[in-house]
Amino acid sequence: MNYFWSFFLVSLAGWMNRQQQDVIAYLMEENRVLREKLGKKRLLLNVEQKRRLATAAIKIGRDALKQCVFLFSPETLLKWHRTLVARKYDGAGKRGPEAKKANEVRKLVLRFKQENADWGYGHIHGELKKLGYKIS
Repeated sequence: MNYFWSFFLVSLAGWMNRQQQDVIAYLMEENRVLREKLGKKRLLLNVEQKRRLATAAIKIGRDALKQCVFLFSPETLLKWHRTLVARKYDGAGKRGPEAKKANEVRKLVLRFKQENADWGYGHIHGELKKLGYKIS
C-alpha cells in the first residue's frame, strides 16, 4: 500500500513539473514574439519596474537568465540589482541636519540664480553670508 502512495506522489509531482515547464516555455515564446514586434526600440522602465525585474532576476541567477531573458541582458538586470542594493545601504536615510542644511543652501542658490540671472558666485556667496550661512 505504501508503494502505491509513493508512486502516486511521484507521478503527481512529475505531472505538475511538466505543467510548469509548459507554462515557462509558453511565456518564453511570448517574450520572443513581443521582442520581435518591438524591434530595435529601446524599452524605458521606471525605477519600480527595474526593481521588480532585478529582484526576480537575482533569484534565478546568471546562468538561467542567459537561457530565458530576451528583453534585457543578464548583465543589465544584475547591474540594476547591484544599484538597488547600493542605494539601500548608502546611508541616505541616516544623514542628519547637515544634509538638510546643504539641501536648503542648494535650493537658495538655485532660487537666487533664477531670480537674479546677472549675479555671479561672489554675489550669491555674499547674500548667503548676510543670511547667516557659513559656506566657503
